[in-house]
Amino acid sequence: MNRFEGRTILVSAAADGLGLGIAERLAAEGGRVVALDKSAESIARAEERLSAQGIRFEAVDLMDAGQLTECISSLEADGLRFDTLVNNAGGSLHTPRPFLEETDAHWDIVMGLNVTAAVRLTRLVLPHMIDGGFGRIVNLGSKAGRYGSLFTGANYVAAKGAVQSMTLQLAQEFGPRGITCNAVCPGAILTPRVEGLLAERMSAEEREAAVQAIPMRRNGRVEDVAATVAFLASGEAGFITGQLIDVNGGQGMAS
Repeated sequence: MNRFEGRTILVSAAADGLGLGIAERLAAEGGRVVALDKSAESIARAEERLSAQGIRFEAVDLMDAGQLTECISSLEADGLRFDTLVNNAGGSLHTPRPFLEETDAHWDIVMGLNVTAAVRLTRLVLPHMIDGGFGRIVNLGSKAGRYGSLFTGANYVAAKGAVQSMTLQLAQEFGPRGITCNAVCPGAILTPRVEGLLAERMSAEEREAAVQAIPMRRNGRVEDVAATVAFLASGEAGFITGQLIDVNGGQGMAS
């Protein structure tokens, strides 16, 4: 399929893990993809992948407002105008799970990466979408932000809840401009980062019990999320906005 031919797409935190899988999927379907990431090492590894050929990688600290603004200005100077944005950056950043062990600094850093970075990036590229009368924003929420979490803390749960609520507001405000905004809310997707977090915070027995509690009896894969993001970013989803799409194998359900 070439659902994204002629489209220009920006994906944050996309040099490895879930972000890279999303960027590769959108590029494989014809999109012109720019991937932002802080890690030069991860970018170097990603650029060696055949599946990442054609993706433009830019090194930028998403927590640095000045760097982010300069990066987008540079891309604009190269003639890029984004019609699609995937706010993938996030994570619990290995901060403590118990609420009383989380300091102000733990809250600040998690809210900064998950919420503030998405706000800044959305603010920078929305004018492109408004000018074109078309846009797709896909935010990465989380099962944690929908139903709570057994292995991440309140700071991460609250941050993803904020991203998900912001999604609804952006959908209402910018729908009249031809812009949709939805959130994908994954469960435990087995990226290397999640594998490390699970190993750190759950025993083998607890992990197996968690898998058995999932109706599909498996953990999620990067491809599961990438496929959902691709659908929401496509023209086929033009009448879907303000939705929180669970991708968790049925582990969390809502009517």
